Amino acid sequence: MLHIIKSLGRGGAEMLLQETLKYHDRESFEFHYIYFLPWKHQMVEGIRKEGGIVTNFSASNNIRIMMKYRQILEYIHNNNIDLIHCHLPWAGFLGRLLHQLSGIPVLYTEHNKQERYHFITRTLNKLTFNRQTLAIAVSQDVASSIQKNIQPSIPVRTILNGVNVELFKRNEELGRQCRAKYGIPQDAILLGNVAVFRSQKRLKEWVTLFSKVRERVPNVKACLVGEGLLRQEIEEHISQSGVANDIILPGLQTDVHPWLSAIDIFVMTSEFEGLPIALLEAMSMGCAAVCTDAGGIKEVIRNQTDGIIFPVADWQKMEEELVKIIQDPLLLDKWKGASRKRVEESFNIRNMVQETEKLYHTLIDAKQ
Repeated sequence: MLHIIKSLGRGGAEMLLQETLKYHDRESFEFHYIYFLPWKHQMVEGIRKEGGIVTNFSASNNIRIMMKYRQILEYIHNNNIDLIHCHLPWAGFLGRLLHQLSGIPVLYTEHNKQERYHFITRTLNKLTFNRQTLAIAVSQDVASSIQKNIQPSIPVRTILNGVNVELFKRNEELGRQCRAKYGIPQDAILLGNVAVFRSQKRLKEWVTLFSKVRERVPNVKACLVGEGLLRQEIEEHISQSGVANDIILPGLQTDVHPWLSAIDIFVMTSEFEGLPIALLEAMSMGCAAVCTDAGGIKEVIRNQTDGIIFPVADWQKMEEELVKIIQDPLLLDKWKGASRKRVEESFNIRNMVQETEKLYHTLIDAKQ
């Protein structure tokens, strides 16, 4: 098995490669991984620790990634690769070219809705999508977007993202230590998010929402865990909103367990999502969830059952619900327990791995 992905930084798709490897059938499969951006490598050590074989074919941009096809064909031949699994568009474009040149079955996992890609990416995806064997959508929302925008002739299967519920389990002591390290009062209610700082996450709106909650509830703090091109812009907005002393930006964290053990309410104001791994991890660790209903979020959270969701356009209405939960400890505990239960029952990574391996075996058997 060869996985191809643009980078192995700390993104949702990249983290899944590390976590799923722990549950794959290692007697049936040997797992290889190729990535291209050498400065995004946070998952490399973890994958290698689990026995994955990782190789970097250094490329600085998308065109150079495509130019690596000869080297990867040689790698495929030398390592007797039987099946290729690509993740995210540019790895997918490369995988489709490899499929045409080698005849090896290629799967592609789509993590986002087509409408959210750049026009060029969306067009290339539509033109090349059928030049692979099979596609996987991480949510029904993503699958519907593929059918609407591409109308594929190849099979598209929906396999919901999963999370390692044994690994992502709340650790109260870790949470206390994290709060102590960053000066967060132990009795404060902590709102948080773990995200790449990009426009789809609407983190400036997140800060605005928090500032309004902070005006009404004094015993509340916040954290935005992650990095990205918009960090300076977000920092400026935090300062302008008057909450610089109440929001912590700890930067990129290779281990989010301490933060997810410290956060009480995981808040997402996203404009669009596929099926966010960060949300599943937070819910698995018993964070109450208050989010917009962007993309696959509404497939995770059943409103008023597993957490609270609001229409994307009505993110400002989240203020009232947050204040209510913060002021009611029993209600907060209810939503924390509901989060954990939902992920345990429906988004366990073991189920995701089993469904994916069924597809692997089907394609390999068909090839033979």
